[in-house]
Amino acid sequence: MSWRKRPQPSHALPDGRTETVRLSVDPILLSAVLGLLSLGLVMVYSASAVTALEKTGNGFYFLQRQLVAAAVGLLAMATALKLGYRRLARLAYPLLVVTVLLLVLVLVPGVGTLVGGARRWIRFPGVSIQPAEIAKFTWVVYLAYSLAKKREKVASFSIGFLPHLLLGGMLVVLCMAQPDFGSAVELLVLLFVLLFAAGTKLSYLVGSVLLALPLAYHAVAHSPYRLKRITAFLDPWAHRHDVGYQVAQSLISVGSGGFWGLGLGESRQKLFFLPEAHTDFIFSIVGEELGLFGAAATVLLYAIIVWRGTRAALRAGETFGTYLGLGLTALLGVQAVVNMSVAMGMLPTKGLTLPFVSYGGCSLVVSMTAAGALLSLSASTAPMRAAVTRRRAPTEALA
Repeated sequence: MSWRKRPQPSHALPDGRTETVRLSVDPILLSAVLGLLSLGLVMVYSASAVTALEKTGNGFYFLQRQLVAAAVGLLAMATALKLGYRRLARLAYPLLVVTVLLLVLVLVPGVGTLVGGARRWIRFPGVSIQPAEIAKFTWVVYLAYSLAKKREKVASFSIGFLPHLLLGGMLVVLCMAQPDFGSAVELLVLLFVLLFAAGTKLSYLVGSVLLALPLAYHAVAHSPYRLKRITAFLDPWAHRHDVGYQVAQSLISVGSGGFWGLGLGESRQKLFFLPEAHTDFIFSIVGEELGLFGAAATVLLYAIIVWRGTRAALRAGETFGTYLGLGLTALLGVQAVVNMSVAMGMLPTKGLTLPFVSYGGCSLVVSMTAAGALLSLSASTAPMRAAVTRRRAPTEALA
C-alpha cells in the first residue's frame, strides 16, 4: 500500500521522459499493524460478548465502541502518515503543554472520573480520554526533538541528562497521583531507552536507577494494593481465592488452550471467571481460544513491529527520525511485552493494555497514531519506486 506525497519529486530524463518518484510505506510493518488490529476486534467481541450482554443487554456493546475507536485510529494513522513524521518536531512543545494540562485536569474532582479508586479518565458525552496514554506518545516526540536538538551536548549532565530527568520525574509524579504505576514506569523506561540511544553516559543512567530504588520500594511498600499485586505474583496459587485470583485464572486460561486452543468463542474463563478479560488480560483469552499457535502468532506480529520499526529508525536520514523511531518502537514493544508477561504470570499486574488488541479507545487511537508515524518514517527511508511517464521532448514539440 502506498501514498503519493505532494508535491511529487520528479526530474526529466535525457530522452525527454519524466521520472516521478513515489514513496512507499513498509508493507510488512503495515500488515503487522492491521493484523493485530483485526485480531483485536475479533478477540474483543469474543471476550466481552457475555459480559456486555449481562451488563448492558447488548452483546455487541464493547465491539461497537471498539469499531468506532478503530475507525478513528485508522484516520489518525493515515493523518500521521500523510503529514509526515518531521512535522511532529514542530509540535513537540505544544503537545507537551497540552499533555501536562490534561494530566493535571484528570486529578481535579468533577473533571477526572474516579473508577476503582483511580482517577485516570476525563469523560465527555460518548467518549473518554486517558491522559496517561497520550503522555506516552507525547513524551517520545518531545524526547526525540529535545535530544536531537542537543545532540552535541547530550553527554553533559546539566544539559543532556538532568533537564530530561526532572521533566520525566514531573510526569511520573502526575501519573502516580492518579494512581497509575504502570504508566509511570513505562515513561521512565522510554526516557532511559532514548537517553541511552542518544549517548548519555552510562554512569548517569545506572546512578539514577540506584537512587530511584528506595523511592520505588517506598511506593510499593506503603501501598496495600501494590503489595497485594506483589504477593499474587510471587505465589498466585497460594492466594488463588483472594489476591492471586486474577493471575491464577489467567494462567488457567492460557494453560487450557493447549496447542490449537479451544476454538474461537469457546473460552470458559471469560464467563465471569477472569476479570478484565477484554482489556488487560485479553492475551489470556487469545491463548485459551487460539492456543499456543495463536499466542505465538500474536508475539510474532509484535516482533515484526519491533524489527521493522527499529530498521526504519536506524535508516533515518536525521537524528530526530532515529530517536522518534526508536522511541515509538519501544513504546509499542515494551507495553506489549509487559502485558503478555503479566498474563503469563511473569510480571506483577501493571494495568497496561495490549497495543492494538485490548479494548480501550484512547489506547487504540494512540497506538495507531504511533504506527502512522513509524510508517511515515519507513516511507522516507524505503527504496524509492520510480514511475516513468512519457513526455514529448522540446524538439518533438517543435517538429
